[in-house]
Amino acid sequence: MLFGRAKAQLPTREQALPGRAAAPFPIPERHEVLGHPLAGPFPAGLERAVFAMGCFWGAERTFWKIPGVYTTAVGYSGGFTPHPTYEETCSGLTGHTESVLVVFDPAVVSYEDLLKVFWESHDPTQGMRQGNDVGTVYRSAVYTFSDAQLEAAKRSRDAFAPRLAAAGYGEITTEIAPAGKFYYAEPYHQQYLSEAKNPYGYCGLGGTGVSCPVGVGAAEG
Repeated sequence: MLFGRAKAQLPTREQALPGRAAAPFPIPERHEVLGHPLAGPFPAGLERAVFAMGCFWGAERTFWKIPGVYTTAVGYSGGFTPHPTYEETCSGLTGHTESVLVVFDPAVVSYEDLLKVFWESHDPTQGMRQGNDVGTVYRSAVYTFSDAQLEAAKRSRDAFAPRLAAAGYGEITTEIAPAGKFYYAEPYHQQYLSEAKNPYGYCGLGGTGVSCPVGVGAAEG
């Protein structure tokens, strides 16, 4: 077993850890900052999005600050192992990436606006890493819940790519795919960088400084 070592290549389904039938820990009832439920069912009219952009602590804080976001949670997406633990995910043997579930009111903030925040808040050209965080668990990804979200994510990628290239960056390596199962991370990871838990905690999340021409950016010209 290669627990604790960063992986640069995803495992196959056959190579992945077996996991378990249910989560080995409880999901907190309420969001530490927003006060809303962490798990559904959510109020009618709200939509879901899942983004992966490196360490999920800083990524979650980025999204819970956006007006129109109802709740957020960190977890594991895009892999094979059912109900993985943090240690299993970090081993690279589950296939998951650290991700953030964002539940939002589309009447207040659009999915395109969230995509703009996603693209601008990390470097989507780094492959199986994000800054000093190395391994498949830190890969960039957008997991979608409808055909409209899937097409919007692809359009935003295609609009952002030439801006990045002009700034000297390589090709976008972000995975864009329909959402599979989102597995909630352990309670201590939820809202980890909140004032109540770790107001001075580490967050290595950083963007490229390149503006993405989608969402609010399109309206602003």
